Amino acid sequence: MSERIRVAIESAVGYLTEHPDEARYTDGFATAKLEDGLRATVHGPDGAAMITDMPTSVGGAASAPSPGWFLRAAEASCTATLIAMRAAHLGVPVESIEVTVDSQSDDRGILGIDEDTPAGPLSTRVRVRIAAPASSREELERLLEWAVDHCPVTDAVRRAVPMAVELAE
Repeated sequence: MSERIRVAIESAVGYLTEHPDEARYTDGFATAKLEDGLRATVHGPDGAAMITDMPTSVGGAASAPSPGWFLRAAEASCTATLIAMRAAHLGVPVESIEVTVDSQSDDRGILGIDEDTPAGPLSTRVRVRIAAPASSREELERLLEWAVDHCPVTDAVRRAVPMAVELAE
């Protein structure tokens, strides 16, 4: 499988190097619709869908993961994916990759109790286990650093991304 990934990455790099004007695009949409209380169904292109809910402590039914959990899940899966992609591209044999992301938050922010407290996470921790017996710890650290630096999700979390907000009619 890593050979297939390596070939695909090399093909994509080659193509975009020759056609840099085709590298930028608009990402697929995500449209959330509240269904019941704080439960929302989110739809995207090609039938993509997920359901979120909030904990009972803020009026949700806790019937599905919160949007914040999906953010951590996106960070974890993106980091794992980028480690695998980089390892395949470099020809580093990897047996397994496990990424756990947690964060610290302060509910005074989301509830508007303290305007100086951010509504989002105060900090995030990414813990990674990579089983790659032929690699040194330094090689694995470089894989991890590269993956976190190039993962679109961790990049969006770490960098101030401009956001336009508009009320549709």
